[in-house]
Formats: sequence, structure tokens, C-alpha cells
Amino acid sequence: MKTLYDVQQLLEKYGILVHVGKRIWDIELMALELDNINKAGLIDKHDYMIAKLILRREHRIEELKEEDKKKKDSK
Repeated sequence: MKTLYDVQQLLEKYGILVHVGKRIWDIELMALELDNINKAGLIDKHDYMIAKLILRREHRIEELKEEDKKKKDSK
């Protein structure tokens, strides 16, 4: 597992499809669903941790994009 797409595929194995409309919101919802799967004891700890790291990285990337956009818009 290396990409956000891989995390989406993992969630689909549990019948979870996420598409809210904004990428950062999708990432946040995927993180919540992943936490729920983990609490239920359905996912391997290693897969859970890797998926969480991927989601954290992707979330940060989206935050940086939004910050850059705000800076450009304010000029």
C-alpha cells in the first residue's frame, strides 16, 4: 500500500465507498472509517498503520495546496 488509491481499495474490501466531493473531505472521512474498522478489530494492525500514514500524508498535501491557493488569491 503506497497511495490514496490503495487505501480506497482497502476500504472497498469492507464495503466502504467514499466520495464526498472535495479531496480533503474524502481523506478525512476515509480516516474515520479506517478508525471504525480498526476499533471493530477487522483490520490487520500493520495495514491500519500504513493506511493512516498515507492518509496523514495526503491530508497534509491538500492542506499545503489550500494554503498556496489562499496566498495566490490574496495577491
